[in-house]
Amino acid sequence: MPADGVLVGEHFINGDVACAEGAIAAGCRFFAGYPITPATEIAERMSERLPKVGGVFIQMEDEIASMNAILGGSWAGVKSMTATSGPGFSLMMENLGLGLMLETPCVIANVQRGGPSTGLPTLVGQADMMQARWGSHGVYEIIALSATSPQELFDITITAFNLSEKYRTPVLIMTDEAVGHMTERVVIPPAEAIHLYPRRKPALPPGEFKPYAPDADLVPPMPVAGQGYRFHVTGLTHDERGYPSAIAATQVTQVQRLIDKIRRNVDDIIILEEDGVEDAEVIVISYGISARVALLPVQQARAEGRKVGMIKLVTVWPFPEKRIRELAGHARTFIVPEINAGQIALEVERCAGGKTRTVLVPHMGGDIIHPEEILHAIREG
Repeated sequence: MPADGVLVGEHFINGDVACAEGAIAAGCRFFAGYPITPATEIAERMSERLPKVGGVFIQMEDEIASMNAILGGSWAGVKSMTATSGPGFSLMMENLGLGLMLETPCVIANVQRGGPSTGLPTLVGQADMMQARWGSHGVYEIIALSATSPQELFDITITAFNLSEKYRTPVLIMTDEAVGHMTERVVIPPAEAIHLYPRRKPALPPGEFKPYAPDADLVPPMPVAGQGYRFHVTGLTHDERGYPSAIAATQVTQVQRLIDKIRRNVDDIIILEEDGVEDAEVIVISYGISARVALLPVQQARAEGRKVGMIKLVTVWPFPEKRIRELAGHARTFIVPEINAGQIALEVERCAGGKTRTVLVPHMGGDIIHPEEILHAIREG
């Protein structure tokens, strides 16, 4: 076992295991979670691997406690993660808001399944995307990534940890059962080939440091509990010292900064994969397993002589508003396949502003969208 814990080489593993290996490669050394289909394999893999690399795995009593535990682990100076699916994700929402307010770097993977409620525990869904954006209360911004393969799930898990450290915020991985349980080749590079963003430590001594005084990029350095820095950690609106401040002026300053540190850096955060969009008359916009399914109908439509482009959303939140607006009016139709009754399609329609027609290809979950449905929408577009 390498000292850094990275299992270098080619592996034939499923997406959940790839996610866990991505977390290990990113330096995650604490995982707290509760078993839930179809995310349990992430926890199982972490329970096996973390003790071998000097980390800690804890099975918590529920998802509420799991989310709390990883916030505490992060404040103790350890990269921390949890994983869940729809019902557990709902339970995590309150403490997700706590993590946002405390500016606590951590990663939460949601392996989506069919819902609502208990729904279809072993079958695919993509209906938690708006919950990812708006599930907690209050005003905030969130970062959420999606993958179409086990290899991408390995890669974006590392990206999620880097973004969480860079912007001092919880980051979501919104994968799905199909990708999570899909078994394919995953190439894990050596540790020296993996770029990791280090946690930003205070430059000032304990007596002068204010835990919520931001640097020029609006992100504050983060001390480690127990290393001499005195700070107050609270979900209440707080000043730069971390002390509660129940006045409107502090709320405006504090929350606006939480929003701006993401919004001002969207060009750095947003990752898109585009193919043939510049002269396309129809553009397919999708994410996760639905984007993978869309590859075949896009190829078939091109073989028929149609001008079809495709955008795969690796970053779903923040939503790539600027790029969609740039393309609106140039393409005739945006087609959005997703395993729900319409969530990201509404964002595409909003950004299109009536300049380009938006067509949803919906599916209620349980299985993936059939490629013929997408091809039919392209032909009609």
